[in-house]
Amino acid sequence: MGATIITTEDLMEFKFELLEDIKELLHNNKGRSEKKWLKSNEVRELLGISPGTLQNLRINGTLPFTKIGGVLYYEYHEIMEVLEKNKIHKRI
Repeated sequence: MGATIITTEDLMEFKFELLEDIKELLHNNKGRSEKKWLKSNEVRELLGISPGTLQNLRINGTLPFTKIGGVLYYEYHEIMEVLEKNKIHKRI
């Protein structure tokens, strides 16, 4: 197996591509993290889950919510906390 030589120019190109990717990700996610309260359909879209799964998350207490006049609201930061809390770190 031969050695691969990486030049300073290669690293600079990688840096610019990485920065562009990060900018695009930030642009695509803009609005989601700025919104404090999400409705059920927004949470289902964010997590990619069905209405039944969201209901189960409410019933078993996994996902906190607020109900006002029949409309359910979820705090964005609480959803992120649940995701972080349930993160599984695979050990190799």
